[in-house]
Amino acid sequence: MRRVRKLPPALKHEIYSAITILPGESPAAFAKLRRDLIAEWAPSGPLEHDKVETIARLLWRKQNPATFRIAERARAHCRALKRKKGLELDLLPFPMDNMDPVRREAAQQAAEEEARKELGDLYELVEAGEAATLEGLQNELAIQEQLDGMIYEQVKQLMSLKSFKSMLPSSSSTSTPRPRIVGPQQAA
Repeated sequence: MRRVRKLPPALKHEIYSAITILPGESPAAFAKLRRDLIAEWAPSGPLEHDKVETIARLLWRKQNPATFRIAERARAHCRALKRKKGLELDLLPFPMDNMDPVRREAAQQAAEEEARKELGDLYELVEAGEAATLEGLQNELAIQEQLDGMIYEQVKQLMSLKSFKSMLPSSSSTSTPRPRIVGPQQAA
């Protein structure tokens, strides 16, 4: 029987990500930062709101770099406990799949219980996995940068179209003729 790893409810619903709130960080402090930025920038419309949200997430990450160091120490501690229980895959003399399933399950549970007991609330950072790594942050920022670039291009095209349309005569102007601009008369 393969054991399915349980994720904290917030991770299941993707509230946590590398560039927003990670386990152990204060959702209330992030909400205050977000509110302060909204008050400062007074965004109107979805694009401006998105930019302020992005600024809030990036500023939050800049103000809370220690979370990634804490997460790495928690993962290292968890790996050490697994190694102690004989569960570190790269140290096993045989594939873990060949290990007696009952022994494997008991060892996994013992290592997990010991890690939860020793790490307490920090164990959530182990469960957060990729989200609580600098590599995860870099990957997520790269994806966001690509998406922002694509959005920027679409906004430029939209603005260009709107500008072009504003120069065209409107459909309502067909009922009242516009005065013609006449150039200088040529002598005959």
